[in-house]
Amino acid sequence: MSLKCGIVGLPNVGKSTLFNCLSNAKAQSANFPFCTIEPNIGTISVPDSRLENLESLVNPERVIPTTMEILDIAGLVKGASKGEGLGNKFLANIRETDAILHVLRCFDDGNIVHVDGTVDPVRDKEIIDIELQLKDLESIEKKISSISRIIKSGDKDALRENELAHKIKEALEQSLSVRTIDFSDEEKEIVRQFNLITSKPVMYVCNVDEASVISGNKYVDQVKAAVSNENAEVLVIGAKIEADITELDTYEERQMFLDELNLEEPGVNRLILSAYNLLNLQTYFTAGEKEVRAWTIKKGMTAPQAAGVIHTDFEKGFIRAEVMKYNDFTDLKTEQAVKDAGKFKVEGKEYVVQDGDIMHFRFNV
Repeated sequence: MSLKCGIVGLPNVGKSTLFNCLSNAKAQSANFPFCTIEPNIGTISVPDSRLENLESLVNPERVIPTTMEILDIAGLVKGASKGEGLGNKFLANIRETDAILHVLRCFDDGNIVHVDGTVDPVRDKEIIDIELQLKDLESIEKKISSISRIIKSGDKDALRENELAHKIKEALEQSLSVRTIDFSDEEKEIVRQFNLITSKPVMYVCNVDEASVISGNKYVDQVKAAVSNENAEVLVIGAKIEADITELDTYEERQMFLDELNLEEPGVNRLILSAYNLLNLQTYFTAGEKEVRAWTIKKGMTAPQAAGVIHTDFEKGFIRAEVMKYNDFTDLKTEQAVKDAGKFKVEGKEYVVQDGDIMHFRFNV
């Protein structure tokens, strides 16, 4: 399952620094706007301590974590929806992502210029929001125009789409993002097909100084108040600290550095896991002598759908799934012990996969 998160924000808020911490790719970062023009793309592993535990029990030839793609999208500016600052290209890149990581500058530093002269994360957020909303308004107006031709034939689906499109248009004209609108589950499926930028799930990443990493600061409080009506997460992270951590060579050095700052883990780990949750994802495992592997699926997927993530033939020819719970396996240590305890289950097509399930699929094509 290919998943993409786009890092967006105004120029000079720490996007590329954060991207470098998340990815092995080294994006150029500099103290001037438009340092990033083409989106940098990095594939990152989703941290999961359960893989290490499974490796110690199974002793496989290889271990493969689940991954996510991160796009470092160039800094948007006021007027991007009209093409300012290479705006159309940037907005097209955002449209390709599954979720948005919106980086906001929440620190004071006279040595790092701000594109608008002063630090104000709420104003910065609104600048980006407006540009994305204007682009969506343009898209929905085109959609309404195309639907109007179909409605004349009496198409009921087109009538429903038209009703929703006008509801969205009205909200966008009031500077509301699509994700703030209440939709039924049925309506959400229709809206998803519109592929609107502001309908994507968003996480606001407050980039703070070292002193504010644990408890935040006034800027973080302002952001939290501003997004309280949105279906969005707010994460506090110090991109400069994360950059320092990535420069350390060993686990022990990194751990000592974290201990000095009273941090339990790098902020990028929390960010990756939060992004994973933001996309409504979970993990199941396959475990054998050849490999232990984590697989990404949407929450609520059935066993055949989960099998299809490995290969479409697995879903087409699905017969059954053999399932162990992660906790049962790690407690009892072997598959045979799980069977002896009566906790090894055989599940059919209706089984909804749970996070951490260890699965083996039987199929016939």
